[in-house]
Amino acid sequence: MVCVLFYDGIGHWNEYLSKVQKSSKPGRSKMKLLSAITLALAAIAAHAAAPQGIDVSSYQGDVNWSTVKSNGVQFAYIKATEGTSYTNPYFSSQYTGATNIGIIRGGYHFARPDVSSGATQATYFLAHGGGWSADGITLPGALDIEYNPYGAECYGLSASAMVSWIKDFSNTYLAKTGRYPGSSTSSLLLALALILDLVIYTTTDWWTTCTGNSAAFASNNPLWIARYASAIGTLPAGWAYTTFWQYADSGSNPGDQDIFNGDAAGLGRMAKGS
Repeated sequence: MVCVLFYDGIGHWNEYLSKVQKSSKPGRSKMKLLSAITLALAAIAAHAAAPQGIDVSSYQGDVNWSTVKSNGVQFAYIKATEGTSYTNPYFSSQYTGATNIGIIRGGYHFARPDVSSGATQATYFLAHGGGWSADGITLPGALDIEYNPYGAECYGLSASAMVSWIKDFSNTYLAKTGRYPGSSTSSLLLALALILDLVIYTTTDWWTTCTGNSAAFASNNPLWIARYASAIGTLPAGWAYTTFWQYADSGSNPGDQDIFNGDAAGLGRMAKGS
């Protein structure tokens, strides 16, 4: 038996098995094997073509963006703010460095639903690097909503209150930029069109626990899922696919390691808002 493993370009490792057995018609076995290998090679090529990215914060400090780009990184998300009292002291140098080397970049905000409203934090984010313009190099802002590093997992909010908080942030961002935080479509549709809206970064576990697995955002907000495994696994309710996948918290480049669900042209369209 021959086992061929490959990545499908969307975030799932698929296993194709071709059983090569002795039979009176060996040609069929060879054709099955060749077919499996062909599919595997095609998928590997698709994975290699998917834009690689990173996300960084003050923990990474000064980033050597020239090296990052030479390693094949095409996009980056950079932490801009947290709550309404913190700004990344390295944001300007990290953002400018990525810009100067030609890496598509955007800012992200670490949510603190326990300290102020979604609208207040969206406004703070926009005032400190979270803006967006259709310049072809700026990704829509991202809302990092996940485990609370300072206390209660869900920040003391009920599931319904958490959903309302996220809506408040997202709607404020839309009102001030003309788009929701983040946006994109599945890889199958990227060649045809791009729905442009604010990116939500989360994990399926946190989302299920703290929003009651709300499906209220899937139609407007692209998903950036975090899961450090060989497969993305189950996505939060409503999302049929993820736009970005944070698949490791370390690697050959600084910060977390990410991949875009599409091709370079789709990533560029996302930055242009077209």
